[in-house]
Parts: sequence; C-alpha cells; structure tokens
Amino acid sequence: MTKRNNLLIFIMAVGVFGIINTEMGVIGILPSLAEHFDVSVSKAGLLVSLFALVVAVSGPTMPLLFSGINRKTVMLLVLGIFVIGNIISIFASNFTVALISRVIPAFFHPIYCSLAFTVAAASVSKDEAPKAVSKVFIGVSAGMVVGVPIASFIASTTSLQMAMVFFTAVNAIAFIATLLFVPSMPVKERLSYGTQLSALTKSIVWLSIIAVILLNSAIFGVYSYFAEYMKTVTNFPSNTITLMLAIYGGANIIGNVMAGKLLTKNAQKSVVAFPFALGAVYILLFLFGQYSLPMAFITIVWGILAGVGGNINQYWVMSSAPEAPDFANGLFLSSCNVGTTIGAALGGLFISQIGTQYVVLVGLLSLILGSVSIFLRKYMYSLQNEALEKKII
Repeated sequence: MTKRNNLLIFIMAVGVFGIINTEMGVIGILPSLAEHFDVSVSKAGLLVSLFALVVAVSGPTMPLLFSGINRKTVMLLVLGIFVIGNIISIFASNFTVALISRVIPAFFHPIYCSLAFTVAAASVSKDEAPKAVSKVFIGVSAGMVVGVPIASFIASTTSLQMAMVFFTAVNAIAFIATLLFVPSMPVKERLSYGTQLSALTKSIVWLSIIAVILLNSAIFGVYSYFAEYMKTVTNFPSNTITLMLAIYGGANIIGNVMAGKLLTKNAQKSVVAFPFALGAVYILLFLFGQYSLPMAFITIVWGILAGVGGNINQYWVMSSAPEAPDFANGLFLSSCNVGTTIGAALGGLFISQIGTQYVVLVGLLSLILGSVSIFLRKYMYSLQNEALEKKII
C-alpha cells in the first residue's frame, strides 16, 4: 500500500510540475516568443500575466464544479487539455492563437493542482498528510524554478519550438503515467455545491485567505525582482546571477521536504514562526545584500523558507475548511496568485519610487500584516472552540 501511495504521489508531483512548468516556463523564453510572433516583449508577457489572472479567477470555481467526478477521469481530462494546448503552441504562427492555447488550459490548472493536494493528503493518515502534500509541492517548486532555465536552455541551443515540445512532453508523460498506474478514484461522498460554498461563511476561512495573500505577496514581491537586485545592489555578473537563481531553486525544494516534517510535528508553531523567520532574512538582505558572500548565505536560507512558505499557505487555507478539501485547495491557489500579483506590482512601485534595495520593504510590510491575520485567525479559532466546549457542557 505504501509503495502504491508513493507512486501515486510521485505521478501527481510530475503532473503538477508539467502544469506549473507550462505556466512559468515561458518566462525564460519571452524575448524569443516576442521575436517569433513579432510583438513587443510587454505584449508577449500576456502569455504569463493572463495565464495567472485566469488561474486566480477560476481557482475557487473550477475545482468546485468538478468535485463530484471520478478523480482519475478529471486528472486525465486536465492533462489532456494541457497536452493539446502545448501542441497547438508548437505550431502556432499567430500570437492570438498562442494566447488562446494557453488561456483555455489555464482555466483547468486549479482543478489538477487542487486534486493533487487533496488526493495526496487522503492517501495517508491525517498525521502524515502534510508530508504527502509536501512531496507534491516539490513538483510545484520544480515547475516554478527549474522549468524556466530548462526552457531557456533548450530554446537557446535548439529552437523555440523544441522548448514548447519540452512542455508538451512532460504533460504527456504525466498523462500516460496517470492512465496506466493511477487507480480509478470515484468520489464516495459527493458534497453539494452549497455545502462547499458554506465554507465562505466562516471568518477563519477569510482570515486564512488574507494571510495567504499577504504571505505570498511577501515572498514574490521580493523574489520577482531578485535578479534585478543581484544585478544593481550586489553587482553580480549575469553568470553568477544564473547560479544564484539555481541555488535558490534547489533550496526551495529542500524547504518543501522540511515543511512536511515541520507541519507534521507542530503545524501551529510553524505557521506563527514563519513570518518572523522570513522577516529576519529580509532584514539581513537589506543590511548585507551588497556583499557577495553574505548574499550567497541569505539566498540559501531564503530559498528554504520560501519552500516552507508554500506548504504553510496550503495548510493554513486547507485547515480552515477541511470539510470541503477541493474547494479549499482552489481557494488556496487563487489566493496565492492574487498575492503574487499584488506583491509583484508593489515591488515594481517601490523600485521605481525609492530604488531596488528598498523592494525588501514590500516583503516586510506584507509579513507584518500577514502575522496580524494569522494571530486573528488563531484568536477566532480559540473563541469557536471555547463556545463549542460550553455548548457540549
């Protein structure tokens, strides 16, 4: 049973990697895409920003709509749509066609990722669920930080089309593995839409959503400009910047593994401590970011904490509405995308107004507000428990 569960989780991690890679991988080839379609780089950026916007909008609704269908069937449907969308992207000669071929799969993105987290958690005992989810998160981290340099390398050494073939191949492998090795997973207890939507009437759900938006803003408000920071503040050459980004990505994956153990051991303390730990790193970044050796150390710790943060975000929303896991995971995905958008926008604003070094303040401000949301949720949760105990007595 353990081997079968491990195989299932591994396949879902590959599937999540393929889907996130499709979303984020084009960042590394945006200039090539702009040239290929004869559009500006800013217009080519719609391939990223519009994808993220669609994910943010469809995050809560699409997992809800598909929550009653056999999970293997849904996974195959989503992976199949991504394969078809990527194949169209390979041969697209028109920018509008390429954009449509990405936007349509983006609607289905939250369905697969939500299911992957839900199925991973359900495949093991409740105590071991954070570890199982953290393994799926390795696919998320790899898709975000490994797919970009791989796609860029393939495009520069072969062709733009071959980079798109890479996206297609990963999704196709996940589709075939799901078809052959994932068992049928019919939904035994179908929750009504009303039951799942009722989670939104809970104050702790909204406080969890706000916390995740702010925590993700704290991470991506700074990370989005990490390369620019290293270039202008640390004065690293381009090859060193590439190496540091790779180090950050590797540390991010290590953070996912650590997160599973931390959340299994003591989830509440881990969540409360996270903003303070990341805040300390940002203070060090502000004070010592101009020095090469401290920057290398900061990057490793920062990457580990960012990996931990993704798992904490998922746990915080999921634990606020355990009665509707698919819907809760959809809310988590939507919250993360909203947080990323807000953080990146604020980071750009701070850089343009007061300078690149001060982008760290976006992270610190978001962490302070995020901590307030976390403590408010803990307070509300304790009040609800007290009321429940009095009612029982």
